[in-house]
Amino acid sequence: MAEKRRQFTQEFKLEAVRQITSGERKVDELARDLGVRSAMLRDWLKAAEGRVGLGKEEGFRTSGKPTSKDEEIRELRRQLEEVTQERDFLKKAAAYFAKGSR
Repeated sequence: MAEKRRQFTQEFKLEAVRQITSGERKVDELARDLGVRSAMLRDWLKAAEGRVGLGKEEGFRTSGKPTSKDEEIRELRRQLEEVTQERDFLKKAAAYFAKGSR
């Protein structure tokens, strides 16, 4: 029978991240002591740094579902990519027509 997936609280994750970032412990050492994979600790560290900065409670999601902020960021990135492509196309078109008018 399959094992139930372990869940960790935000406080647990934040304390682990704090110990790594303060230099108290190394990732591999802390992972061994906590009984988790070092890759998981690195993911927590990236999540804490990338999402809202270290020490903030909203640094980790408690479920796998994207938050409204995540959805908004995803939409804004998509719009930025679209606008960037349009700008690049217009630059090329302007250069083409400017070259033809000489």
